[in-house]
This record gives sequence, C-alpha cells and structure tokens, in this order.
Amino acid sequence: MAIYEFEGRKPEISGEAYVFPGATIIGDVRITGKVWVGPGAVIRGDYGTIIIDDGTAVEDNVVIHARPGKETKIGKNVTLGHSCVIHTATIGDNAVVGMHSTVTDYAEVGEWAVVAEHALVKTRQVVERETVVGGVPAKPIRMVDEEYKKLWADYKHNYTSFCERYKKNLNEKL
Repeated sequence: MAIYEFEGRKPEISGEAYVFPGATIIGDVRITGKVWVGPGAVIRGDYGTIIIDDGTAVEDNVVIHARPGKETKIGKNVTLGHSCVIHTATIGDNAVVGMHSTVTDYAEVGEWAVVAEHALVKTRQVVERETVVGGVPAKPIRMVDEEYKKLWADYKHNYTSFCERYKKNLNEKL
C-alpha cells in the first residue's frame, strides 16, 4: 500500500482498518476504526486534513482532498461509492455518496442523506439529513424511510466485515 508522510504530515490509520495495496494515502489523514479503503482510492491530506470515521467504506477509485488548512470530514458508517470525489466537505454519519458523484467545497451532506449516482453537490450546498438528492446540480428527490435505512445498514456491514476478511483472505495471484 502507498502510504506517505509529506512535509511532516503523517497519516494515522487504525489497526482495525483495511487499506487495499493499490490505494494511496498522503499526509494528514486520520482513519479511525474499521474503515475499508478500496483499490485505486486516493486520500490526499498534503495541505488539508482528512478525517474518516469508523465503519466507513471508501470504495474503488474514490478521491478525497481538502483545501489548504481546511478539513474534509467523513462521518461514521458512510458509504462513498466508486469513483466519487469529496473535496473540503463534511459528510454526516450513515450517509451514502453514489458512484461518480461529486461533493465539493464547504458542502455538507447530512446524516442518512443520499447523494445519487453522478450527482453534483455544489460549493456550500447543504443536503439535509435523511434526504435523497440527485442531478446536476443536486436537488431533493425524496426522503429516506426506515426500510431504506435497514437495507443500507445491512450493506454497510458488508464493507466493515471486509476489513478482517481482506486481511485474512486476500492473496496475490502469481
């Protein structure tokens, strides 16, 4: 795995986390608890700070960055879908950011909110808790119901289980 200190800024990664060997983590990145970081993900705290909380899945090819001296904060049990981009934003607990979506500068995605696939959450936009947004720019579509929460709680368990499963069962095929 590619984990780098940069100008004295060192990543702090929980021993419970799993970072795929093909992921890249640079600088002031703090990963707590069981966080799964997939192949091709780039988490770059070279001049900003990135904080990723317990139970979060950073799927394949996700890019996370922050502006100089600023912070990107990813809450607990968040799902960051394949190839999404998070830049100087705050993502609330249990939120889902869909594949190929972008959440950009100073935006906030509330707890249990969902950013649909290919959506754009613009600078300083606020996605209210338990709201599904989609489109470019992202607009509210509907509210998150209890059935959705139960379904996604089960999905999120798959990724936290990957932390141990990948450590034990991932073998490089020669």
